[in-house]
Amino acid sequence: MLEYTVSVVKIDDDDIKGRVIGREGRNIRTFEKVTGVDVDLDEEGVIRLSSFDSVRREIARVTLERLIKDGRIQPAKIEEFFNKATQDLDKIMYKAGEDLCHRVKVYNLPKEMIQMLGRFKYRYSYGQNMITHSIEVTKLGVALAQEVGANTNVVRLGCLLHDIGKVITNEEGSHVDLGVNFCRKFNIPKPVLNAIAEHHEDVPFSSVESVLVYISDAISGARPGARYADFDGFVLRMQELEDIAKSFEGVKKAYAIQAGREVRVIVDPESIDDGLIYKLASDIRDKIKNELTYPGTVKVTVIRELRASEVAK
Repeated sequence: MLEYTVSVVKIDDDDIKGRVIGREGRNIRTFEKVTGVDVDLDEEGVIRLSSFDSVRREIARVTLERLIKDGRIQPAKIEEFFNKATQDLDKIMYKAGEDLCHRVKVYNLPKEMIQMLGRFKYRYSYGQNMITHSIEVTKLGVALAQEVGANTNVVRLGCLLHDIGKVITNEEGSHVDLGVNFCRKFNIPKPVLNAIAEHHEDVPFSSVESVLVYISDAISGARPGARYADFDGFVLRMQELEDIAKSFEGVKKAYAIQAGREVRVIVDPESIDDGLIYKLASDIRDKIKNELTYPGTVKVTVIRELRASEVAK
């Protein structure tokens, strides 16, 4: 699966890299610590900034470009320019969130939710910008709701908020759970919360409105040209997940499912008892965290099943 994780800052002179590094590396260490991104100086003519947090990466890009233009690259200036870039991007994202809400005709959302929706401006999923995706899903959902006589307000809000968990980066969990928990803080109606919780079929559908949000999301994602997936990279990632699970003693089979968001592990019941499956699950989880790079979360499910059968003749 393709996720944009790198931003590029073009430079006219590679001597700038020396100033970015600073004496004994103090500038680059300060920059990485303050911005929370990794800096790659290996390629000629560019500086690459990498992070799964798209907003953090954009703030770092703006900070670096302004530092290079100013010329005074030093720890104190790095913090000063970072704080200014953060304030500027907060304003840009809030305006983007307001514009998104107006375009899908959703009004009176709390400011915190509008600010979070504005992060969609810098977030891509499978190569598709999330503002574009959200507008498309909402328009599809409302049209379908009108056709079948469903509650358009629930569908409209459910479509707008269904992926909001993808831009919540300071908490652990799947984007579905993060989105539901975030929206619950602002007293979003339960039918809308259900639509968010059910849009990937993680739990059974509770209403026709939930089904319509799910269908609209699926149509938008499946439309030719809407998304681009690096097929070879996707297959490699799935294989790596399965190989990590299979590397543990007692594991018979492993299957990466849900586009790599979950690994199901089948163990030999004679070599792994019920007590050990919990430790095995945590060990596999830790190895995935330490050895793989991936967006979002990966759930590890270990299954131990003992069967006995006899044939009556």
